[in-house]
Amino acid sequence: MLIVEDSDEDFYAMRRALGKSLPCEVVRCHTGGEALDYLFRRSTYALAVLPSLILLDLNLPGNDGRMILQQIKKDAALRTVPVVVVSTSDNPADIAQCYAIGCSGYLVKALSYGRLASALQTLCAYWFTVVTLPKG
Repeated sequence: MLIVEDSDEDFYAMRRALGKSLPCEVVRCHTGGEALDYLFRRSTYALAVLPSLILLDLNLPGNDGRMILQQIKKDAALRTVPVVVVSTSDNPADIAQCYAIGCSGYLVKALSYGRLASALQTLCAYWFTVVTLPKG
């Protein structure tokens, strides 16, 4: 799983909420540019393994989540990887735009840790148990 999140606080909350029961390794990218390098296996990420699931923050410095999502969905090797946008924005225009670009889901970051943990555990149970994901 790839988590693209610039906020240390949000990343560590997500990582803690996901626990150690994930059936995969968790990789973090801090910026949109770093995420693109990882996904397209550029620079220091030449040997990177494609993730089974991407959790993508919408508001990133530099290349924001919308642009990253567009690049993922334009690429034949990446377009089948599910991307769930995880954002503080509950703006209907942001949500509609992300679905129009091709996100697989949109999760508004909960203000309480308990709600965040519940939402992420449900999300991962769905993607790693119910859905058959492509192998990276």
